[in-house]
Formats: sequence, C-alpha cells, structure tokens
Amino acid sequence: MPEALPDTAAWLAGLARKAFDGAAISREDALRLLELPPECSEDVLHAADALRRDCIGNRVTTCSIINAKSGRCSENCSFCAQSARHATAVTNYPLMAPEEMLNRAAREEHHSLRCGIVTAGRGMTGAEITTVCEAIEGFQKRGLKQRPCASLGFVSSADFKRLKAAGLKRFHHNLEASRAYFPSVCTTHTYEERIATIRKAEAAGLEVCVGAIFGLGENNADRVDVLEEIRALDPDAVPLNFLVPIEGTPLAGLACMPRWDAIRIIALARFLMPCKDILIGGGRLEVFGDEQHLIFRAGANAMIVGDLLTVKGRSPEDDMNLIKELGLELTL
Repeated sequence: MPEALPDTAAWLAGLARKAFDGAAISREDALRLLELPPECSEDVLHAADALRRDCIGNRVTTCSIINAKSGRCSENCSFCAQSARHATAVTNYPLMAPEEMLNRAAREEHHSLRCGIVTAGRGMTGAEITTVCEAIEGFQKRGLKQRPCASLGFVSSADFKRLKAAGLKRFHHNLEASRAYFPSVCTTHTYEERIATIRKAEAAGLEVCVGAIFGLGENNADRVDVLEEIRALDPDAVPLNFLVPIEGTPLAGLACMPRWDAIRIIALARFLMPCKDILIGGGRLEVFGDEQHLIFRAGANAMIVGDLLTVKGRSPEDDMNLIKELGLELTL
C-alpha cells in the first residue's frame, strides 16, 4: 500500500472540488482512495458526504423489487443462488401473473419511488414479455404512483420497444465485475453481451440502471475498472451491491466485505460520478448492520428497501425512520 498522504483531508477536498467541477479524477487517485487506511475514515466520510450534498442535496430515493420469476437460470454466475448449476435452497417458480406482481407492488407504494420487476434467467420468451407488459400497464390502471422498472436479462431491441410502449421507465442491467475479472464470475455469456443489452435499452428510450457486485474476490484495480466502465456508459443510476455468500454457490466460502472496504467503494463511486444516483442494494444489511447511516455519509443517496431477491432486507419502516432521523428528504 502506498504511504498515506501528509494531509489526507486536504487531498480529498481537492478531489471533491475536481469532481464537482466535472473533471475526472485520475486512476492513480482512485486507487489511492481505495487503499487509504481505516484511520482516514472520517476524512473520507466528510469529503464524500459534502460532495453528495453539493451535487444531490439532501434528496434520497428508494426502490423496491419484486422477485417475479425465481430460479432455474441457465447462466453460471458464481454469486447467484438462482443458477440451475448451483445446489442452493432457493425456491423455484415461474413468472408471476400480472395481478400478483401488481399486488406486490402495491405493498411497497408508500416507501418506494420505483418498483422493479426482476426475473431469473438469461432472457424472456415472447409470452413472458407480454405478461410483463401487462403488469407494467397495470401500474397506471391501478393508480400506483411508483415508476415501473425491470431487470429481465438479455432483451431484444423489439421487446425493449414493447416494454417502453407499455410504460416501462427504467431498465436495470449490471456489469457485475470488471471486464478483466468477469470471466472469473461467469462463463455462459460475455461482457459485451451485457453492454449491448444496456445500449439497446437506451436506444429504445429507456433510462438505465447499471451497477456491480463487490466482494467477489476482485482486487482494487478491478473495482476502479468496473466503476470507470459504468461511468463511461453514463447510466441514470448506479446500484452498488456487496456479496452475500450463499450456501451452494461457488462463492459460499467467501466472507462478507469489511465495512471500511464498502465505504471506500461508495465514496469512490461518488467521486467518479458526482451527479448520479448512487444506490445501495444487496449486502447493505450484512455489511453495515446497525450503522446504516454510513451509506449516506459515504456518498450514497439511494437504496433498495424491503427484501431483495434471495436474501432478507431491513424493514421499510426502519429505513423510513432512519431517513427521517438523518434529516434527509425522501422523494416519492
């Protein structure tokens, strides 16, 4: 690890000014931030929090997700409990009917700006796309205020147009890891396929949400690389997830990411993408425990509330109380 700077606080303040002015911070500075020791935690939190407030204000956004189709995925992503190639205890079920998706969305109505329909599998059949379109159309028919989003794997340009016409607002598709590390995570599809899907969603006029999972065994260079790849894609939101090791997956033996590592990753995402929604998703409860306020001090301004796909989340009520206690402004 390089030696700590004589005045880390001043260096971080300079990086924040550079980011606020729209100048990209260097790779050398990005790596240095990820290598700062724990004794620099207050300096990192202060600089990242100030940058968040300068660029975003006190606005906080939330989203919820519906696990609308679970398990039996053909892909071999090493972190995922829903892969048919892993022996996990996940519950398998086919795509929900539109009415069931809408009933579940209605439960999240009072604490989420967006509701995402998420499905396991490489992609969707034409009939499944029709079902999802019916659910998306139902948001307006039912008078739901949440904005419908979706994460449906690899989708064709024609189907993206159908989803957009039905009222889909945003499509979520993570890169998961750096280009160099991705083959260590998944071998059943390529990095370029993921990028091509994101570009198709954009071409159809959809907002895009593009993030990654950290703690997969990657190094700091990989972490910088994937955040820079995400920045180059210019998404509307950037979800940061931290591995929750699941029994039966190839990564079951890994430990959850140390909190300090997660703080530095969130802060770096804010420095690299100062005006984006930086959203914390999977692993938030496991990594931050009773210190949930630290995600905002580290630079995040958004989070998934409620349960995730295959792991439990915090109760929405606890998260709503936290936002109120911190004096943040929830956008609904």
